[in-house]
Amino acid sequence: MYLSLTAWSLPACTLAEAADISRALGIGALDLGLFYRSALDKARILSDPEGAAQELAALGVKLPNYYHLFGDGLEGRNLARPDAHDDNLADLAQVLRFADAAGIGTVFILPGVVNPGQSRAQAEAAATAALRDMVALAADHATTLCIEPHVHSFAESPAIAQRLVEATGVKLALDYSHFACLGYRQEEIDPLAPHAAHVHLRQARMGALQTRFAHGTLNFPAMFGTLRDAGYDGALAIEPVHQDYMNTLFEDVLTEIVALRDCFVTWKEGMS
Repeated sequence: MYLSLTAWSLPACTLAEAADISRALGIGALDLGLFYRSALDKARILSDPEGAAQELAALGVKLPNYYHLFGDGLEGRNLARPDAHDDNLADLAQVLRFADAAGIGTVFILPGVVNPGQSRAQAEAAATAALRDMVALAADHATTLCIEPHVHSFAESPAIAQRLVEATGVKLALDYSHFACLGYRQEEIDPLAPHAAHVHLRQARMGALQTRFAHGTLNFPAMFGTLRDAGYDGALAIEPVHQDYMNTLFEDVLTEIVALRDCFVTWKEGMS
């Protein structure tokens, strides 16, 4: 396992600056997305995937993951909308070409929300059908497709996440904080570890998606051990944020990044 840093953790920084900070902190890897000053150009990715990929070579860091949104925000063209499926599948084909060309190991998308007129079960059924086609499409690519179960999606429980994996074969971008925020104990989340293709690190507690490292309930050394024992050897992406979503505005992002980095480094050194 190795560390990465999410570019959207540094909303005022350009992509090149975020890469520089990752290197300066001894991390040397960067997750990419569509947010803030470090945002990639989604239109360019969809129209010229190989050209967009070439522009990333100058960053000089490893690129473990790209976070793609099909529409705007959590609801736009989400996976639980059957009317969006054909357009989403066409976009995903371009995204996978981009990721392969850029050497990005994983692409994560969101599972979808409960749309107007739907029940949670109907949203799950629609997203399951969409994911089957998407997983089949991704099978021909080097990059791995995964989903991140998150607060406000239809997949707000470990049980639903497990069903999606079993029904579609999709991998997970596993973020314990989304489940911990909703009151699930860490040991209830641990069974998802064997399905992880990417992992996010952020301290949390019940009722708070993000909190200071010393104020949360997630036991990171135990998490690292669980992931290792499950055979996970991918990126651990440090993801404290400064944004309105779920009131994650009040932590010192740089301090939290360093705390999470040091926690992992200390744990890993103990193995040698």
